[in-house]
Amino acid sequence: MSELHEEKLRELEEKAIEIRQLIIKTLLEAGSGHSAGPLGMTDIFCAFYFHILNHDPKKPDWPERDRLVLSNGHICPVQYVTMALAGYFPIEELKTLRKIDSRLQGHPHRTALPGLETTSGPLGEGISQAIGMALAAKLDKKDYRIYVLTSDGEHQEGNTWEAAMFAGKNKIDNLVQVMDRNNIQIDGFTENVMPLEPLREKYLAFNWEVIDIDGNNIREFVEAVGKAQAIHEKPTIIIAHTTPGKGVSFMENDYKWHGSPPNEEEAKTALHELRTLQGKIVSEHE
Repeated sequence: MSELHEEKLRELEEKAIEIRQLIIKTLLEAGSGHSAGPLGMTDIFCAFYFHILNHDPKKPDWPERDRLVLSNGHICPVQYVTMALAGYFPIEELKTLRKIDSRLQGHPHRTALPGLETTSGPLGEGISQAIGMALAAKLDKKDYRIYVLTSDGEHQEGNTWEAAMFAGKNKIDNLVQVMDRNNIQIDGFTENVMPLEPLREKYLAFNWEVIDIDGNNIREFVEAVGKAQAIHEKPTIIIAHTTPGKGVSFMENDYKWHGSPPNEEEAKTALHELRTLQGKIVSEHE
């Protein structure tokens, strides 16, 4: 991973706003889908596809690529939009999200779209899948890394903790988990539905390196990944504290937007706010 210079950081911040705008447009066209999670995780996906990952959109099955596993598949609109902008498929295809025979299903389908590493939907499976890939890389003596994106809500699943124990016990240090700690799930706030804290202490007890960051700060995230890449003899989890619905004021921190798309008027307001934010970012760097 190359150094993150100020000019590149500015490009990533502007790209993140573009991704958020396309997420809104894509969800509006689909008429269904999740809003809060994709908007909250945009900065992280932007950093992955445009700075961190060793990948080639023209060769999605390149054996030496880094693997990005999306466990919380319901936030896939942000992955689809970012992949389209990165060159994996035409941007125009985003209009087919959740439609019959579309490659862009409501949850990722690995064999439908080149560039997806797994099929996800049932929560709690992603860490186990990523561990398998990480073990395969070690057996084959390969240097590629495996990143798995998880939600905080799916940490209410028992199989997530079984996988966490296994990774810690076996010192799987080519695995980095990024948890979207946005504190919401479909029925409310995580700490009301089923409390998760103390998350940091739990992962430390399972022999993981733990890094807490502001998940909407691209520089912080890139630096955290750099630290994770230097860790040996244990897996790393980056607990990314994100704002669900980031960039759209009426969606931010409101769990009701976990699984809801905007209507036409809401999308119009959201896009106006994002364009205003985009103008501020551009002016700050002039």
